[in-house]
Amino acid sequence: MTENPAGLVDVHAHFLTDRYVAEATRAGHVRPDGMPAWPSWSEDRHLRLMDEHGIARSVLSVSSPGVHFGSDTEAAALARHVNDHAAAVRDRHPDRFGGFASLPLPDVDAALAELARALDELGASGVALESNVDGRYLGDPLFLPLLEELHRREAVVFVHPTSPPNWAAVSPDRPRPMLEFPFDTTRTVADLLFSGALERFDGIRFVIPHCGGALALLADRVELFRTTFTPGSGASTRDQLAGLWFDLAGTPFPTQVPALASVVGTGRLLYGSDFCFTPPEAVGRQLASIDAAGPQWRDLTTRNADRLLRVVRSEGASGAGAP
Repeated sequence: MTENPAGLVDVHAHFLTDRYVAEATRAGHVRPDGMPAWPSWSEDRHLRLMDEHGIARSVLSVSSPGVHFGSDTEAAALARHVNDHAAAVRDRHPDRFGGFASLPLPDVDAALAELARALDELGASGVALESNVDGRYLGDPLFLPLLEELHRREAVVFVHPTSPPNWAAVSPDRPRPMLEFPFDTTRTVADLLFSGALERFDGIRFVIPHCGGALALLADRVELFRTTFTPGSGASTRDQLAGLWFDLAGTPFPTQVPALASVVGTGRLLYGSDFCFTPPEAVGRQLASIDAAGPQWRDLTTRNADRLLRVVRSEGASGAGAP
């Protein structure tokens, strides 16, 4: 096991169930988001990876393409299934796992019901939202009731990228996580910013993966357009981005983290492995790049995760002791 006094907290960790993969495959997601195949997952395999790399705790979530494959009724049932499964894993290993609950959007009423069940009954650490839902980005008025409730609860919201609505035209033969995921992350944060949702619902603790996609490089350009064409539009782009949390999943060093930190600082940077969609050997390479950048990164990201999740641990329901 890697010597690691900080005990990393992994906020970007995925799980699968046989039922979930079967329903997604039946819906046409044979190669999810253009990847070669579905990965395999088990809690024992996940624990071995954590032990090997000094990861103390992981917050599990369902990745893209989410749980809604066309039927509102089936999506609500699948969300309950995956959320119950994550809670059961957490209960078997309360010191090692937490969970971000899936919501059956675009059915907002069902999403609100599952949000309440997941947080109040299952003790989830927060919720996971896809970057777009049937082409609607998260600042869309459709989602206002959900954002209002997440704000009221001061919930942690893990925003996971998914394929854009036009992926067949722009990335027909490429794995969409390579380019389209970072771009879609950038689009949905920009949508939240331009809609005013980031300021209006500042109680929501948004976690943005993969070092924020292209946000660090485009922040000043976004600000130029905001101030030129929407004057009086609130706090600066940099200030609003600094209110978000960012995980380091993907390729954080040598380029992305320095660029991101130059815009938002380091006080809200978090560790993320992206396992099981990122294979174990790639998780090892990513962590090696983090460690090569300096021993402070493990301790810093862990302290930040403890601040982010402390309310969940102190006030959660059945999962009060989980991350």
